[in-house]
Amino acid sequence: MGYACQVFDRIPHPNVFLWNAMFKGYSENGLHNEVLVLFDEMKKRDVRPNAFTFPFILKSCGKIPALREGEEVHCFVVKSGFEANAFVGTTLIDMYSGGGAIGSAHKVFDEMPGRNVVAWTAIVSGYISLNSLGSARSLFDQAPERDIVLWNIMVSGYVASGDMVSARGIFDEMPGKDIMAWNTVLNGYASSGDFKAGERLFGEMPERNVFSWNGLIGGYARHGRFFEVLGAFKRMLKESDVLPNDATLVTVLSACARLGSLDLGKWVHVYSKSNGFKENVYVGNALIDMYAKCGSIESAIDVFNDMNFRDLITWNSVIGGLAMHGRGTDALNAFDWMKKDGQTPDGITFISVLCACTHMGLVKDGFNYFQSMIDHYSIVPQIEHYGCMVDLLGRAGLLFEAVDFVRKMPIEADCVIWSALLGACRIYKNVRLAELAVQELIRLEPTNVANYVVLSNLYGSVGMWEDVARLKLVMKEVGVRKLPGCSLIEVNDGVVEFYSSDKSHSQIEEIYWVLNGLTDVLKSAGYEPGLDEFGEGT
Repeated sequence: MGYACQVFDRIPHPNVFLWNAMFKGYSENGLHNEVLVLFDEMKKRDVRPNAFTFPFILKSCGKIPALREGEEVHCFVVKSGFEANAFVGTTLIDMYSGGGAIGSAHKVFDEMPGRNVVAWTAIVSGYISLNSLGSARSLFDQAPERDIVLWNIMVSGYVASGDMVSARGIFDEMPGKDIMAWNTVLNGYASSGDFKAGERLFGEMPERNVFSWNGLIGGYARHGRFFEVLGAFKRMLKESDVLPNDATLVTVLSACARLGSLDLGKWVHVYSKSNGFKENVYVGNALIDMYAKCGSIESAIDVFNDMNFRDLITWNSVIGGLAMHGRGTDALNAFDWMKKDGQTPDGITFISVLCACTHMGLVKDGFNYFQSMIDHYSIVPQIEHYGCMVDLLGRAGLLFEAVDFVRKMPIEADCVIWSALLGACRIYKNVRLAELAVQELIRLEPTNVANYVVLSNLYGSVGMWEDVARLKLVMKEVGVRKLPGCSLIEVNDGVVEFYSSDKSHSQIEEIYWVLNGLTDVLKSAGYEPGLDEFGEGT
């Protein structure tokens, strides 16, 4: 646009077509303020706009948004004699409804002499954008002509509002359903968590594209059903000719990270390199996160080093991964590298930086980073940042300072902060502060058995066995009990979940084979099996 502007400025008397070319260029590049400034210049030069000029101006008024300026342009439209133009009228409807002035939008619609299906679609879409589905449906039913776009917008409106009954009803009435309509309803079921209906619809689809598969896979991921994510991905590879895109791979890698499925994550890495995703920053970020959370930090660093382009998420992923693995010095060095590279940190970056300070016991540095976040980057600390600071003080043995910090916080401490303090009390065997933390935790989450277990372990470590017995009695009266331990391991190219003392699992022989090998490794490292305070095997 810089070069275009230089050429335009050298033309002594540009005609309306050249003005429109400039409006279009600014608009398509998101420079909507420049569109309005240039339009003022056009008026000063007494250049008469045509029917193609006003849609660019009105679109920019809606994007900024600048409703008052849009009303002035509307007056100019009327004075110029273009109020009957369907293209201009439709853009006016979009502008007014986008600014929340649905009454003005409807008035424009009522005054249009020849309302085509595009105008009907614009007014219906306007009501839907303001969540006025009743009015939208009434207009939809009155429309003399409905094309596939209008049908899809009505279905999408119901889906966005969470009304899947109405969405499915209008979808069933829809003639000539296209794949976009099928995908819209599928996404609706996935977002609402109705996977039975979603799977049925998925099976009925006459054709599927990558967005169909992503709708199913992404829906499982959003609801934490990571086993189903991996299962649907394997089905996609085996049952269809549809190739995954970067969104598919990112979702699958995220599921691998949550389940610890390193082998499948490595396979996705090889697949991504072989199918043109090597330079994709989103896939690269997901690979760093997956490797870090699956315990393979060196592989995460290798991915990071191979990336030609890095965004904020890339830096956050590698800094967080290094901090997670106790490599605080490397995490802080990466943070310095990030700033030298010209990338501005955000709140997530500082959570990782503070975690790195926690692992290294750098209390003073941690407070300096915390203050720098506020002073230099104008980032308002959130509960997660305060939690990191409490954890930093607690791990350093500064328990009373941690309690004082909690009391001076501008926001109320949550269960994560009190749990961090409780964990520190267990390490340093401070019973009095541990009981204070547990009191707060019971108030916030009375049924969380972990809080009772940690306090019981602390009582046992200092020989307060009567208090251990008393706590067991309290747990029994409250009705909370310790759940059996749950583990995830990779067996036969899949992830298997099993519980402590579970002898009825369908893959019990494979599980025992893997666990026996793991036990030998742990014994060789000096670990021995035993019992915890509740008599359960460890």
